[in-house]
Amino acid sequence: MARETLTREQIVRAAIELLDAEGIEGLSMRKLGQRLGSAATAMYWHVGNKENLVVLAADEAWSEIAEPDLAGIGWRAAARQLVHDTYALSRRHPWLIPAVGQYFVYGHGMARMQDLSYAVYEAAGFTGWDLDWAVNTAYTFVSGAALDDATTAAMERARIRPGRGAEGETEEDVVAWATGIASQYPRLRARLEAQAGGDPAALTREKFEFGVEAILDGLEARLGHRMS
Repeated sequence: MARETLTREQIVRAAIELLDAEGIEGLSMRKLGQRLGSAATAMYWHVGNKENLVVLAADEAWSEIAEPDLAGIGWRAAARQLVHDTYALSRRHPWLIPAVGQYFVYGHGMARMQDLSYAVYEAAGFTGWDLDWAVNTAYTFVSGAALDDATTAAMERARIRPGRGAEGETEEDVVAWATGIASQYPRLRARLEAQAGGDPAALTREKFEFGVEAILDGLEARLGHRMS
């Protein structure tokens, strides 16, 4: 595909697919050019450098968030939808939240998502700094959950823990190694034993839903205190 026939939109969409598959570390202009059948120089010509491309890809990803029907379902249901949709977005694009920590990722997509969040918590009755903190609390929870997922995925990929120290010491499965440490603490050991037979996907879903409802309960209670 010649440089003249490529568009920025095509490059950004291909970059998102590559980021989804290989993460930020796996993104390069060379690999992107191979996907599009074009030279790496064409990528630079259209989107500049890798950092700018990540920013463009992230902004496109944020644009996938749907606007909740605030008037029809009320602020709490709208807040729940927005949090769940943002979390689902982070699972579709596991590089997205880490990218926010590595680059100055900001554009119309993220600004629109933030504006939707402000509309939801403003409708709830929050004003001033409390409005800012309500929006921030929800986003911080989602980003934390996304980073926790990324850590879990990294543990699953790291089958061994290299560099164990003493010469001749065998390498150990990283999960077994971490479990061995946690098992030395009684409360951690009890929870590990309780979770051992659970379905990991179900536990992740229940953990997230618990956190969402706890936050919404807390925000609703705070509103009640202010109005009393």
